[in-house]
Amino acid sequence: MDFVLNYLNANTIGVLSLILFCLFLYHPFKFARGKKEAPTVAGAWPILGHLPLLNGSHIPHRALGDLADKYGPIFTIKLGVKKALVISNWEIAKECFTTNDIFVSSRPKLVAVEYMGYNQAMLGFAPYGPYWRELRKVATLEILSNRRVEQLQDVRVSEVQHSIKDLFNVWCSKKNESGYALVELKQWFYHLTFNMVLQMVVGKRYFSATTVDDQEMAQRCVKAVKEFMRLIGVFTVGDAIPFLRRFDFGGHEKAMKETGKELDNILGEWLEEHRQNRSLGESIDRDFMDVMISLLDGKTIQGIDADTIIKSTVLVCSKL
Repeated sequence: MDFVLNYLNANTIGVLSLILFCLFLYHPFKFARGKKEAPTVAGAWPILGHLPLLNGSHIPHRALGDLADKYGPIFTIKLGVKKALVISNWEIAKECFTTNDIFVSSRPKLVAVEYMGYNQAMLGFAPYGPYWRELRKVATLEILSNRRVEQLQDVRVSEVQHSIKDLFNVWCSKKNESGYALVELKQWFYHLTFNMVLQMVVGKRYFSATTVDDQEMAQRCVKAVKEFMRLIGVFTVGDAIPFLRRFDFGGHEKAMKETGKELDNILGEWLEEHRQNRSLGESIDRDFMDVMISLLDGKTIQGIDADTIIKSTVLVCSKL
């Protein structure tokens, strides 16, 4: 009987030792000396995580600030089923983006980016890797370089002159007996900026246009851009709880699909028009889209075709 008990005890000790050894191999950082994990905020709901905390009376950054006062400058929360690290200290943030920058250089794949950012082909939302590095090189050296900006100086000067002329025409047609005219300067600056950006990016000037087609295209562009800027900041249910994505609560995913399709149609029309102009022997490299066509037409980067790269990059430049 004693022999049997000793045998069972020896087996039990052996199995427990094996389990502990396997746990050490699988999670070595748990046993590392001096290593600590960031505290996790208490009160996470099943499935939803800490999302209810961010939906209270305080706006999200205020709510996170209150949590930082309680848990310290670095802590974790659960956004649905996904874990997020929150940092509220500039020294830790500096270390993240210098010493440990490679670990935080990537970007999450959000629903909005999938439908409106060409499935992470857009430079601003592409994951860190060979594709992002190659596209950043193209954008830095060929599109947003000082040389290219200086080459487009005439465009900026011309647009300011056009806008001042339009403002003068408004004054001439609407001035009262005292010589004054009421002008909505917010809209005036908006049109100036929009025309200036489009001229540099795709060689278009829609506001103050004389043709009906250009006026309709201007409204299409403005509407699509506004929807893009609104929806890109929407945190959908599918981003936090992927298995609920199919239900599309709030209809955000449907709106993202429609906006992404509309933007792709507009960019596709511009791209086809540029290619037609180039085939007719017109001046090339006059705007960003021309430059992208010269650099990438017919090529691929990490399996992504030239048209997708050109359209996604032009869309980024249009938002700058």
